Amino acid sequence: MGGFFRIGDKLLNRTKLDGIVDRIFDLRISGLSQQEVAQRVGCDRTFISRLESLAEIRKGGSLAVIGFPLGNTEELEHLCQELGVEYTLLLTDAERWKLIESFDGKNLLNWLMELMVEMSEFDHVIMIGSDMRIRLAEAILGEKVVGVSLGPSPIKGDIQFDPERLKKLVKSIKGE
Repeated sequence: MGGFFRIGDKLLNRTKLDGIVDRIFDLRISGLSQQEVAQRVGCDRTFISRLESLAEIRKGGSLAVIGFPLGNTEELEHLCQELGVEYTLLLTDAERWKLIESFDGKNLLNWLMELMVEMSEFDHVIMIGSDMRIRLAEAILGEKVVGVSLGPSPIKGDIQFDPERLKKLVKSIKGE
């Protein structure tokens, strides 16, 4: 999500902002204190603290995993079951389209609304998909969404997702 945007009289560069945020997290991961990082990037320590708070994922609680279009759904579903994930909806591209085409417009909307209500009951929802689908899930469900981008929308065809990456993410969220 690069590019420029205007807020009032200011012209802002999203790519530059993303780079600064990445640098802040890299410096914190390397062991520098919030104060040391703030001095290096030229901001207040409280900004670093707030940034970390905004990005923090609360450990523990109930977890759902939704993802598409994935080429290794069976392997990932088995892993989720093994790790105690309470709800899993993983689809290949063909399964996704078959599901969508099985509904008329009204029933598809009702099913999606029911799914969102159900997802709102979970403490965390891992959303694996295109950047657009993740942004939509975040807009509906808020900060409980942990987005894992498979790439820019639209994604055509199945993508193999690394089970080890999912395992690490689930264990991290569950606090294991």
